[in-house]
Amino acid sequence: MADVSTSNGGSSSAPESSSQAVNKNKRFRKDKPWDTDDIDHWTIPEFKPEDNPAPFAEESSFATLFPKYREPYLRENWGHVTRALEKVGVACTLDLVEGSMSVRTTRKTYDPYVILKARDLIKLLSRSVPFPQAVRILEDGVACDVIKIGTLVRNKERFVKRRQRIIGPNGSTLKAIELLTGCYVLVQGNTVSAMGPFKGLKDVRRIVLDCMKNVHPIYHIKELMIKRELAKDPKLANESWDRFLPKFKKRNIKAKKPASGTATASGANSAPLGGDADDDTSQDGNQANGSQKEKKKKKVYTPFPPAQTPRKIDLQMESGEYFMKPREKRQAEEDRKRKAQEENAARREAERAKAYVPPEEPDRSRTQEDGAENGEKKKKKRKREQGEVEMSTKIGDDADGSGELKKKKKKKKSKESDD
Repeated sequence: MADVSTSNGGSSSAPESSSQAVNKNKRFRKDKPWDTDDIDHWTIPEFKPEDNPAPFAEESSFATLFPKYREPYLRENWGHVTRALEKVGVACTLDLVEGSMSVRTTRKTYDPYVILKARDLIKLLSRSVPFPQAVRILEDGVACDVIKIGTLVRNKERFVKRRQRIIGPNGSTLKAIELLTGCYVLVQGNTVSAMGPFKGLKDVRRIVLDCMKNVHPIYHIKELMIKRELAKDPKLANESWDRFLPKFKKRNIKAKKPASGTATASGANSAPLGGDADDDTSQDGNQANGSQKEKKKKKVYTPFPPAQTPRKIDLQMESGEYFMKPREKRQAEEDRKRKAQEENAARREAERAKAYVPPEEPDRSRTQEDGAENGEKKKKKRKREQGEVEMSTKIGDDADGSGELKKKKKKKKSKESDD
């Protein structure tokens, strides 16, 4: 018996040593057989009618307005909306006169949170979300977010351009956002409506707001694609993913000035292909740049702020108009206007009279100097004509003499042939 007891004692020493290694902060903690690893504490349990058999003590209601163009669609599908809300014990009304939708709890309502889901449903319907998609908001685990983007950009053209970036060519960017975030996204007017899990809604809001701040959605799409691939690796579950994510630097590229751009382009075209540019062209370019630099003169730095411009009251006090009576002010204003009208009328009359002023005719009276000049011109012309006549006579005489010589030579040749 002693041997058995000793063997049992020796075997029980191992668990005692392991129990002593427990942290002192957890030495009184007992095992909870109902708390195991396969239990997800973050799941939202389904709320059933048995959980709340008694009706609510007070009625809760919400209402929202909708645009005029949405009225035909809501009128056609309001029966489907009513039937969907009756299943969860919520009543709804459509007021076409005021252009509003309202939801309220009834005695059949058992889920205290469903009224907020119904409020989100009518909000999505007013923002042009189709009913088959909007009714999914009544499910557990589906939330919505309406992002207002109308006041983020002042310029209308710039706002339309950035809003179009969210959609992308043929809706490709919007489709990529929906696939990566698991949310339904609808861009309508000045709002972006999104439906899906809370994590996806957070990413959608970040993408939309950054897009309206001139950050293209493609950067966030690349980041989400990398995160999705990293999530598949269990080794990286407890590590930081910053070293894998891309880091984009913002680059502010200054636009080239048109004057300097044309000068450099002309200099580049004038240089030979070999790369040995002429010194003259480089000097001309330097001179042009120097002249441009000379035109830009830096202002003298002064630590004092610029002088304050006078106010309208200050100018009136200087001219004395501020101390005038109302009747005198009106009279002075009328006199000023009358004087300005008279000046304008006189100026217009002078402009109209210019059309009737005859042009100045040239003075055709002959003077002694003009007569002397004309006489010299006539003499030169007469001499030129006489010289041309003499030249023509000489040429004619030469032609006649050559003809006689030719005739004499022919006669001599004929005599020699007879002999």
